[in-house]
Amino acid sequence: MSQKPSAPEKAKGKIETLDPQFSEKSVVHLYFADQENVYLMAEDRVLLRPIDPAAFGNIVIKALIKGPQGELMRTIPEGTGLRALYVTPKGTAHVDLSEAIRADYPGGAQSELMTIFSIVNSLILNIPEVDAVKILIEGRESMTLAGHIDLRSSFKANLLLIR
Repeated sequence: MSQKPSAPEKAKGKIETLDPQFSEKSVVHLYFADQENVYLMAEDRVLLRPIDPAAFGNIVIKALIKGPQGELMRTIPEGTGLRALYVTPKGTAHVDLSEAIRADYPGGAQSELMTIFSIVNSLILNIPEVDAVKILIEGRESMTLAGHIDLRSSFKANLLLIR
C-alpha cells in the first residue's frame, strides 16, 4: 500500500509559473469623448497586458467597444465587433472592425474624429510597439467611416484632442 505524500512534499515538487501569454496587469488609458464630444479624456482601467502587442491591442479595442464606465461618452457604437487586429514589423496596427460600426453610427465630422482618435490614441499611447494605426472595415480599406475623414492612410496619435 503506497502512502500519499504530505502537503509539504507535494509543494516541493510543484513549481508555480505565470501564464506565458500574460506578463502582468497594468493601468491602461482608454480614450473616450467628453460630454460635449469635443475632446478625448482618459479613463483608467486595469487590464491584462499580454507580451504580444497584437493580443494587447485586441484587449484595448474590446474595452473601448464596451464603452466607458464613468461619465464619458462612448466613441464606438454598441454592436461593433473587432474582426482582427495585427501589428506589422514597422509598428502599424491594423484594426479591422465590423460593418456594424457604420450601421449604428451617429454621424457628423466631430463624432468621426472622436471615434478614429479614440482608437488611435488608445493603441499608440498604451502599446510602445505601435506607432501608427490603420482602420479597416470588414477586412477592406474604406474611404471614410461616415463620410468625413479619409481612412485610406494610417493615423498617428493626436495629443491635441486629449484633455
